[in-house]
Amino acid sequence: MRGSTEVPHRFTKHIQAAFFVLWLSCLFLAQTAQAQRLPDFLASTPITDVFPGADRTGPVEGKPAIARVFAGNKPLGLVYLTTDVVNTRGYSSKPIDVLVGLSDSGRIMGAKLVEHHEPIVLIGIPQAKVDHFIQGYVGLNFVDAPPRHGAPPPVDIVSGATVTLMVIGDTITRSAIAVARAHGIDKSGAPRQTAQPAATRVIDESKDTVQTWQELLDAGAVKNLRLTPDDVNQAFLRSGRKDAAEHGEGGPDDTFIDLYAALVSAPSIGRSLLGDIGWQRLKERLKPGQQAVLVAGNGLYSFKGSGYVRGGIFDRIEVIQDESAFRFRDRNHQRLADVNAKGAPALREVALFVVPEDASLDPVKPWRLQLMVQRVLSVSDKAFVTFDLPYDLPTAYTRAVAPPTAPAAAGQPATAPAPSPDVETAPPALWKQIWQGKAGQIAILTVALTVLVGIFFFQDQLTSRPLLHDRLRLAFLAFALFWIGWYGQAQLSIVNVLTFFSALRTDFRWEYFLMDPLVFILWCATAISMVFWNRGAFCGWLCPFGALQELTNRIARRLGVRQLKIRHGVAQRLSTFKYVIFLLLFGFSLYDLAVAEQLAEVEPFKTAIILHFVRHWPFVLFAVALLAAGLFIERFFCRYLCPLGAALAIPARLRIFNWLKRYRDCGNPCQRCNIECPVQAIDPSGEINPNECIQCLHCQMLYHHKQKCPHLIQKQAKRERRPAPPPEPSVQEVVLHRMPTPNSANRPNRES
Repeated sequence: MRGSTEVPHRFTKHIQAAFFVLWLSCLFLAQTAQAQRLPDFLASTPITDVFPGADRTGPVEGKPAIARVFAGNKPLGLVYLTTDVVNTRGYSSKPIDVLVGLSDSGRIMGAKLVEHHEPIVLIGIPQAKVDHFIQGYVGLNFVDAPPRHGAPPPVDIVSGATVTLMVIGDTITRSAIAVARAHGIDKSGAPRQTAQPAATRVIDESKDTVQTWQELLDAGAVKNLRLTPDDVNQAFLRSGRKDAAEHGEGGPDDTFIDLYAALVSAPSIGRSLLGDIGWQRLKERLKPGQQAVLVAGNGLYSFKGSGYVRGGIFDRIEVIQDESAFRFRDRNHQRLADVNAKGAPALREVALFVVPEDASLDPVKPWRLQLMVQRVLSVSDKAFVTFDLPYDLPTAYTRAVAPPTAPAAAGQPATAPAPSPDVETAPPALWKQIWQGKAGQIAILTVALTVLVGIFFFQDQLTSRPLLHDRLRLAFLAFALFWIGWYGQAQLSIVNVLTFFSALRTDFRWEYFLMDPLVFILWCATAISMVFWNRGAFCGWLCPFGALQELTNRIARRLGVRQLKIRHGVAQRLSTFKYVIFLLLFGFSLYDLAVAEQLAEVEPFKTAIILHFVRHWPFVLFAVALLAAGLFIERFFCRYLCPLGAALAIPARLRIFNWLKRYRDCGNPCQRCNIECPVQAIDPSGEINPNECIQCLHCQMLYHHKQKCPHLIQKQAKRERRPAPPPEPSVQEVVLHRMPTPNSANRPNRES
């Protein structure tokens, strides 16, 4: 029996060696310098797809690179590739290339996704949805109107937007503005001029006069946005959401919201609105260069909402300045009872916000407070419209500073030029915005991972209670399927592994992998758990598709479906298929990552978990066939075909700890664990194969079960049959027993 398992184990070791050779070799591959790719994409893409009405393009020119577009001899605008302009990349660490057509007036004429390697799209979002999202930018003009941070209309796409869509939206927005500025596109067609006053203004700290509420309004220090229910309904109608307009609340004379905003880091405004004590406390709290904003409101609609309670973020208001935008979090917020200025109205909500440290707000440049109005139409359908409250700090609260001077003459001290506020400040990293927006989901997943760690650390106490172990495992599998998979869309995939190694060979940056917080946390947890429990923590507990297989198999057994038993040697050889599949995918990824991503459809994860079986019938049929096989052979796909399981199993021999306990007679003669192991990870010799073990802890339940474990049953039987031993005799009793007594020779020997 031992000999029958040596070949598969040797084969696994050869696979491990081959993998590490490939991995080490790929680390030494130099990244091929990329030539300018705009001409290639223009040659393979019809110009009418990105610029309707055009019939030809000129040569690639300028920096950033663009190609002029013509209809005959008439110039229409230009075409550019987003990755030649901005360096926003997706989760795959690869560029997301979008061709954009920009008219001479700044209007986006067309946009097309021409290349990407996003696992989130490959295993999560239909390509048609991405294309439809991109078309929402066509017709927008970021020269005529201030840009809106994030996704523009159609607004109903926002509720379904994912990380990749946010990256694409951010890329198109910032690249369009940058190209317009670099190539002189303006309303008049002339190069844009920098406003000199904004470059020489700073807050005047000496002006701290206390003013009344009306004086602040008249001066423009406090700005106001007032909306009625009809204003909001009309906005939904203009956005094409008639159904949302019909869900409005309030009458024509009601106030939907009466919103106020003010920059209270200016001394006069701060003292007037906060009072002397409040202003002093704010000054002590603010760091150099940090700003603070007061937001207050009345009416039917709350600018706070309840998002900051659930996830720590105020999702209904956003501060936008140029291309930069940020939202406030609960730690930036202080609730105020009222406004201190004389004559101020009674306001239902008053909030003091400090600009987050990872964001920036130039106080002397115009900015706007964007209010998002949301209406929930159904569980899966939400509609959004936004309204802007523009703010520009009046010059009465600022002072002029001297412009940068020319270089000093010899022998004279040089004056350092003042920094120009007109220089664009980088917006907060997109991955930080995503993590902030998913703070609630991150907290739930962290709690779940903590529970799983507790299960493993206290596995003896858990598995000694079979019913508790079974119910807890069932609940965790349901959580993995319904919350991690179908709700959180955090199904890990072999595509993630391939893109990770591709990034190691090319341009590895952590921010690329931080774009999806749930996936990143799961990968980190999986990597750490492999040191302790090999691949079992993920494959056995956290994989949504694995959970789906096990839960459906449980239902099948309850319904009386007969399980197929495969001989151990055959099962060992069948399990090598998943390693072959993984090595083939890995090899193709070194040649062409796009080809490997297409071949990765051998995983049914995208169909069954991400798209909920709403896909073309061949993919659905393939996924259903694998699940059907799993009804007769538990975790059929995991055991024989899963390339991700193979990738995680290859370093399994490197684990430091072994938590699974065994008796000496496990495997010889006892075979119960071998027979009952759900994935046949226990050899007939009694040894547990770490490459196949999913840490379901079933063998540990048997280890502690006094009615099922033959070793414990035999031990208990021996204990019950053996009489209690007599007490040990003392030395004196032994001596007296051995001394001869009178007439002892005539007595019978009772000991015989």
